[in-house]
Amino acid sequence: MTVSVLVVDDSGFFRKRLTEILTSSGQIKVVGAATNGREGVELAEKLRPDVITMDYEMPVMDGISAVREIMRKHPIPVLMFSSLTYEGARVTLDALEAGAVDFLPKNFEEIARDNSQLQKILIERILDVARSRPGNRPAASARPEPSAPASRAPATPTRPRAEVTSRQRPGAHSPAAATEPEAPRRPTRRGPAKHYAVVGIGTSTGGPVALQRVLTALPATFPAPIVLVQHMPASFTPAFAERLNKLCRIEVRQAADGDVLRPGLALLAPGGKQMMVENRGGQARIRILPGDERLNYKPCVDVTFGSLARSFPGKTLGVILTGMGSDGKEGCRMMKQSGSDIWSQDEKSSVIYGMPMAVAKAGLTDDVLSLDEIGPRLVEGVC
Repeated sequence: MTVSVLVVDDSGFFRKRLTEILTSSGQIKVVGAATNGREGVELAEKLRPDVITMDYEMPVMDGISAVREIMRKHPIPVLMFSSLTYEGARVTLDALEAGAVDFLPKNFEEIARDNSQLQKILIERILDVARSRPGNRPAASARPEPSAPASRAPATPTRPRAEVTSRQRPGAHSPAAATEPEAPRRPTRRGPAKHYAVVGIGTSTGGPVALQRVLTALPATFPAPIVLVQHMPASFTPAFAERLNKLCRIEVRQAADGDVLRPGLALLAPGGKQMMVENRGGQARIRILPGDERLNYKPCVDVTFGSLARSFPGKTLGVILTGMGSDGKEGCRMMKQSGSDIWSQDEKSSVIYGMPMAVAKAGLTDDVLSLDEIGPRLVEGVC
């Protein structure tokens, strides 16, 4: 199936170059091009493409305003192009909250070292974003065989309204809430609250909005430390940590080497590096290591979760949220083998059902939860 794409950018050179790269795949057809956000909104409604690529700084209407209007009128997956700067990170996070699915650096030299790699990355990202559209997600047959007879998931409960404090603002609704009926899934198990030495959360595509919705549900007195791994460039993670800290009642900041884990503190792995947890003499500290070129992801969920399994065998909770690929599966396997618990996000509420599906297919998931269930379940289930 050919994926149709609308390119929205005020640079004629960028529109032409992007069109050439995408068309060369044979799997993608560029059906239109717009020079500003207003024209992009109009063409999106007229052409109904599978994916839209969007610049953020344009005349007439900027990219964020265009994304908001597209999501309001006729939701279509949007891939944002942004600069790898602090300001670019802030704008990109706004765009993701507005409804964009994913982002890439606009400077092609920052994406890849050669043209063949560039072409591969751009084409794969467009195809992955296209799969995030309702109706294009993995079939229910890709789910693991449950240990008990599967039953249709109950309707997602209305999210309880959290008390709004001076450090919390309501988060935007995720663009990924699908309208199609949810496939059968493994029933969730509810039991008494547990004590966990640490909670680890790993995510990729769709993660910034998902993490915001999970973490804003937690009280300032949340009794366990949290480590966060989000696939994100080095220039983006400081802005993302600051954003979460402003929205949440718990403290959130980018992790630094030597940080001590403590309750009510969430530490975000810095982009371009690897984060590990060491437990020596009963005190858990963060180790930040250079990003190993042999690893596809920097930071990598497998690396962090593997260190949690070694440092706190049987005493951790791993949570895998939306994201493409399978990063986190092996780390969850190590945690599970040590006796720890694993939760994963369900297909319906995932922007990309890749990472959670990989964990579920491997039979590692104890609970499959919708995004709106995860925050309240952490409050209820972590003593």
